[in-house]
Amino acid sequence: MPYAFIFVGHKGLSLNNVQWHTNVGNSHYEKFADGTVKCIDDEIPFEIPQGWEWARLGYVFAHNTGKALNGAQKDGTHLRYITTSNLYWDRFELSETREMYFSDSEVDKCTVVKGDLLVCEGGDIGRAAIWNKDYSICIQNHIHRLRAYFSLCTRFFYYVFLLYKGLGNIGGKGIGIQGLSSGALHNILLPIPPINEQERIVGKLDEVIAYVNKYEQSQERLDVLNESINDRLRKSILQEAIQGRLVPQDPNEEPATVLLERIREEKQKLLKEGKIKKKDIVDSVIFKGEDNKYYEKVGRKVLDISKDIPFDIPDSWRWIRLGALFAHNTGKALNRADTKGILRKYLTTSNVYWNRFDFTEVREMFFLNSEMEKCSVQRGDLLVCEGGDIGRAAIWNFDEEICIQNHIHRLRAYYPISIEFYCSVFALYKGIGQIGGKGIGIQGLSSGALHNLILPVPPIAEQERIITRLNTVIASTMRK
Repeated sequence: MPYAFIFVGHKGLSLNNVQWHTNVGNSHYEKFADGTVKCIDDEIPFEIPQGWEWARLGYVFAHNTGKALNGAQKDGTHLRYITTSNLYWDRFELSETREMYFSDSEVDKCTVVKGDLLVCEGGDIGRAAIWNKDYSICIQNHIHRLRAYFSLCTRFFYYVFLLYKGLGNIGGKGIGIQGLSSGALHNILLPIPPINEQERIVGKLDEVIAYVNKYEQSQERLDVLNESINDRLRKSILQEAIQGRLVPQDPNEEPATVLLERIREEKQKLLKEGKIKKKDIVDSVIFKGEDNKYYEKVGRKVLDISKDIPFDIPDSWRWIRLGALFAHNTGKALNRADTKGILRKYLTTSNVYWNRFDFTEVREMFFLNSEMEKCSVQRGDLLVCEGGDIGRAAIWNFDEEICIQNHIHRLRAYYPISIEFYCSVFALYKGIGQIGGKGIGIQGLSSGALHNLILPVPPIAEQERIITRLNTVIASTMRK
């Protein structure tokens, strides 16, 4: 390992026949193996007590990253490994670990043993934990393995990483170490107390942090309670909106029956243009009988569907099957063997949240041109989870082109309606157990189940008024 010595220069200090001077206080210098000396005051993050020293991490720890993922390699031993998704602050999440082949020459470098300090090179840069398991495991290349050259209290240096992360010295924005390459890690300055003091510091920190964690858990329980209250309040407001009680009905507005007729006319037009098939225009008519029961007429058949109606709606509203309102389909099933077509980005359920998207990890697969019409998403499409958190929905409000996997339904309205209103309908249905409920409602959300979902239809102008009012009331309530 390259030799470097860090020392504090005092006024008038003579080192190797060179006179060093400081203006005010003491400065820090680093002397290298070739005899050169450099002032490093701008690198020192804080003052340390007398009796402590500064050292580069590479002087204290042997360190290296693990093995890069290589699906083509089939020689060696098939071993478990961890990556940044398994490594958290002071703990490991091992419910899902993977395996790959390690050659004999790679095992020594990539194996972690009890006492090693592991640090994230990617992901949450600098996140660290000590491997305290009695068995060994391997690491991928986005984790640094630190193993001390001499006896010391490794947990003290875990706390140093926790501090540096909090100060922004690692992974900070605009300051500190932005990435954590092997070179950057090697040159991190570490404070070095005497070994007995390291252990005393760790003992006190463990004691104090136990109290902090207990307080944090109490705060988390309070936060959960507050969020639960907010959730119930949002659900209550949402229920008022979707059941027609949040805004008054306007008798001068065209009733929902006019909107439904326009949808039927539009679908006839699309049929003539060859854009939809005849099966897509087989609409049902849902109506309320004189006995106050709900009936559905399909052709000549009339059925009592009162048990399927989730709640009452205003007289100017109507009920409709989702398939009569939206053209819908799922995307493409993942097939790693399929390499035909163009490599394109796609969304899966891990990217779709309630009326928002998480683009932290967007994957790619190959799509043929013939698959694009079915699998591509355009602005205004309503995307609904078929798997994962069943029924979770979001509106694609971006101009960028993207595709969908087969666990997402793409809903595209036949006629202009308020997509925000129907996104809110899915939120309400999820909240009241109409979708994904236990013992009631739609347990899964297959294409057939989605197609037959019964939706309320307010007049189009009222849909817009409901959403405007809904957004205002929820925003106002959440600020209180």
